Amino acid sequence: MIAQPADPDAIRAQLETLHPESFAWALACCAHDLAEAEDVLQMTYLKILDNRARYAGRSSFKTWLFGVIRFTAREQRRWAWLRWLRRAPLEDAEERPSPDAPPDDAAARTEAIGEVQAACERLPARQREVLMLVFQHDLALDEAAAVMGVSPGSARKHYQRGKEQLRAWLGPHFSKR
Repeated sequence: MIAQPADPDAIRAQLETLHPESFAWALACCAHDLAEAEDVLQMTYLKILDNRARYAGRSSFKTWLFGVIRFTAREQRRWAWLRWLRRAPLEDAEERPSPDAPPDDAAARTEAIGEVQAACERLPARQREVLMLVFQHDLALDEAAAVMGVSPGSARKHYQRGKEQLRAWLGPHFSKR
């Protein structure tokens, strides 16, 4: 495994290459809150560029980077929770855009994607995380385990249980299509 280059330009180049996937992972770690994901990713990049987070070469750079993003997002959530506890909760104003009427095939795909996303949201956090890392971000189970900070055996268990649960929830419904 290649150690993190000391050259800030080389680090920036690696971060730029991985930025689209990093942003998608930050969104997932931030419950799809766009502003929070942007903040988390910016803080992650600053930690790396300021050498507060250092790549030791025990995994791929991508695996390490996803772990730093995950840690930073959790750190931000803890601070947000503490701030929320100190003040009265504000009412959430929920805005929902009006849905456009797509063609039938697109509507069916959109509905199916929505059902899969809803089922994934119902999964326990670790099962949801490992499935997302493996299927959406193309990490191996061992790399997903490193990102999550769990043993490979634990990641395999969460992966298998998550797949089985999704199959149980979605299988009968999706086999009709």
